[in-house]
Amino acid sequence: MTTLTDARVGVITFPGTLDDRDAARAVRLAGGTAVPLWHADADLHDVDAVVLPGGFSYGDYLRAGAISRFAPVMESLVDAAQGGLPVLGICNGFQILTEAHLLPGSMIKNDHLAFVCREQTLTVENTGTAWTRDFEDGEEITIPLKNQDGQFVADERTLDELEGEGRVVFRYSGWNPNGSRRGIAGISNEAGNVVGLMPHPEHAVEKGFGTAGDAGPRAGTDGLKFFTSVLSTLVHA
Repeated sequence: MTTLTDARVGVITFPGTLDDRDAARAVRLAGGTAVPLWHADADLHDVDAVVLPGGFSYGDYLRAGAISRFAPVMESLVDAAQGGLPVLGICNGFQILTEAHLLPGSMIKNDHLAFVCREQTLTVENTGTAWTRDFEDGEEITIPLKNQDGQFVADERTLDELEGEGRVVFRYSGWNPNGSRRGIAGISNEAGNVVGLMPHPEHAVEKGFGTAGDAGPRAGTDGLKFFTSVLSTLVHA
């Protein structure tokens, strides 16, 4: 039986990745074991879940996430994700997941054509995924957002499917910071093991950091539930 400390969560580093150490630290704070994975690795080294962290892989040349999609490690990741491996794509990681067709839609420039960096409130709309089981339906959380290619777009048929199948996992609350269609901040695949979102939960895992003005016991820790959720999923699998 898998225990929390037995659970191995891989964190992939691509050229230009910025938030891999933060993601690894979040895994450790949640109680799991973080395993560094390199973009040129041919396999996933027997990890139980994978995080694709944020940053500007390959300088976002051509299109955000477009080059990383062809990194050697992605071939193993795509096969494993299709087989049920829990995968979380954060910001640039979300962009990579859409480029790899593990998630539908695409990411384009923010509608205001400027980089945005702020604390963002999200509404949790799906607690049935591997990465959200510790949340409550309708819960509002606040985690940092920082992107310039964060506008989620898809055709109306795809958007209707995502809505109808309950695959909109997070929605922007109050203000849509980048023009994403229908205020969508994060989605999942049909099985619920693959989740992508633009905001950064790995930057909200400790009290006193983030969630400005909130001095309560959860101040700065809304993002930790992403990582405890996947560990709970692995332990109870």
